[in-house]
Amino acid sequence: MATPAAAALAPPNPNPVPDDPPLQHQQEDEEEAPEPETVPTSLTTSIDPTPSGGEESESDDSSSVSSAPSSAPAPAPVAAAAAAAAAPSPAAKDLLHISFNQDYGCFAAGTKSGFRIYNCDPFREIFRRDLAAVGDGATGAGGGGIGVVEMLFRCNILALVGGGDNPHYPPNKVMIWDDHQSRCIGELSFRSPVRGVRLRRDRIIVVLEYKIFVYNFADLKLVHQIETAPNPKGLCAVSQQPGSIVLVCPGAQKGQIRVEHYGARKTKFINAHTSRVACFALSQDGRLIATASTKGTLVRIYNAAEGNLLQEVRRGADRAEIYSLAFSNNLQYLAVSSDKGTIHVFNLKINVGSTANDKPMPAPDPEVPHISPPLSFIKGVLPKYFHSEWSVAQFRLHEGEQYIVAFGHEKNTVAVVGMDGSFYRCQFDPVNGGEMLQLECYNFLKPTDQP
Repeated sequence: MATPAAAALAPPNPNPVPDDPPLQHQQEDEEEAPEPETVPTSLTTSIDPTPSGGEESESDDSSSVSSAPSSAPAPAPVAAAAAAAAAPSPAAKDLLHISFNQDYGCFAAGTKSGFRIYNCDPFREIFRRDLAAVGDGATGAGGGGIGVVEMLFRCNILALVGGGDNPHYPPNKVMIWDDHQSRCIGELSFRSPVRGVRLRRDRIIVVLEYKIFVYNFADLKLVHQIETAPNPKGLCAVSQQPGSIVLVCPGAQKGQIRVEHYGARKTKFINAHTSRVACFALSQDGRLIATASTKGTLVRIYNAAEGNLLQEVRRGADRAEIYSLAFSNNLQYLAVSSDKGTIHVFNLKINVGSTANDKPMPAPDPEVPHISPPLSFIKGVLPKYFHSEWSVAQFRLHEGEQYIVAFGHEKNTVAVVGMDGSFYRCQFDPVNGGEMLQLECYNFLKPTDQP
């Protein structure tokens, strides 16, 4: 399915129903309350939903669903780019959230006053919504804090979750925002704070600290729920190609990831690390998974279908917090960002045409790279990183700042977005490697920095 342009989509036409009463906040590990009496209502969008896969519908639903009445007052949209540029710019400390969309062509920023959407190449601000200024008659919230912004490619539908000290929406609700109407057209309510949201054209995935809920996009019907190990970061990834759905989330045990193959009705558990999983990424076609532990020294690449370890690369020798992992579209490269401030690009030595038949590597020692047999007798003498696969290219930024990374649409380019309000676009040499060439640098919180 072609990616729809925001301007070409017809606005959704939700069926109005009364708002559900708010749910009482409870710990996620408490006994489930009875299912709400309100029946989930249909949410009609401009996106054509694909038929459901083989998911089983669960009757034990710990959420409620509602659509906003059509008569609810709508916040006034930002009328023009000039008005957006004239609005006060929040400082970096007001930034609450950054994330790329599904094809890495855009990124979203949630702030203490609303949210903004940017194009990556060429860099420009597409639009912003100042929610603190307009308020929201549907929720009665006066703050503007948005802690999660999840785009759906480039269409008019987004998922929002309140955040910060003065959230615009309750942190336990996912609000479905239609930017054509500049208002929310539906919501999903939970008993504990929402840690993350992932969108496909046919699914909405909501991540809580101990559970994940999968909904059908067309009617907001709950089709699956998953129990996980503690997941305060809201880790979750879902494939984006039409057809079969692959979802990756933390497993029930430390260091384990769970892979749901909905088309094949198969669940696979991969014991990826001995330490807790800190970050993972799924290729858009759902074939490859990259994982990193809380140690942050090694990154492992697995075959999603069979759970085979295909490759292991080393970010460094010192412990680090991995912030993001990203596959290139052609699955030839993997990008990594961490609190060390260096963006790494690794070569992937994987035959992507036959990943299902790739021979697995031997079971790895905990966080220790593989030693070739001729040198195995001096395994304890050589430094652990001696035989590791290192990155082919690097881009050095400020240590301690949080950056997320993605591959650009232009060949051999990388886009980097920071919680300090910075945006970088750089290029790497796949043959000679080394330091990347910086192509662009902007502070996206300052309108005057736009090209």
